[in-house]
Amino acid sequence: MTVADGRSFIEEGAPANDFFVVTGGRVKLFTLLPDGRRQITGFAEGGDFLGLAASTSYAFGAEALGGATLCRFPHAGMQRLTERFPSLEHRLREEASRELALMQARMTLLGRKTARERVATFLIERCSRLDRAGPSHPVELDLPMPRTDIADYLGLTIETVSRILSAFKKEKLINIRSITHITLLTPERISMIAEGME
Repeated sequence: MTVADGRSFIEEGAPANDFFVVTGGRVKLFTLLPDGRRQITGFAEGGDFLGLAASTSYAFGAEALGGATLCRFPHAGMQRLTERFPSLEHRLREEASRELALMQARMTLLGRKTARERVATFLIERCSRLDRAGPSHPVELDLPMPRTDIADYLGLTIETVSRILSAFKKEKLINIRSITHITLLTPERISMIAEGME
């Protein structure tokens, strides 16, 4: 299925009848707060599973970010699929474990890291999604999400995110080519900042 930019395809609280695999583009995940505001809880891209760990209802909403393509699978047919493709069951368990690890990492990110460490962590998370370039080589990042979404995800203000990115640029850690393209000039140093070692 193809989802246009800004269109939701998972509604928080709706019955979790299906799970999805992102096959192209990017998706932002969010939860609705009691006062109606949205909290960005994550970003997904090619190869990511969504709604896999859902029990009876979805614990988050999902919206295409610049357009996305997805495969939709009914939870009810999961048993038949895993019987037919045993390697799929292993992959699904890995994905469920990864979802839990990401939730734990997010709690640490919001609860214990400084603003500078949070922004560095976000950049390194994006970097780790790429299969190219080692940690000692510059890495090009495409960040299609608005700065407001990044700030929301990190629990920071947009001004704080902008200030930290500007400081990283001044320190020659990154190069900001455009609002959506950043080059990590020294990924290993940014990783050290993310880990609180600098």
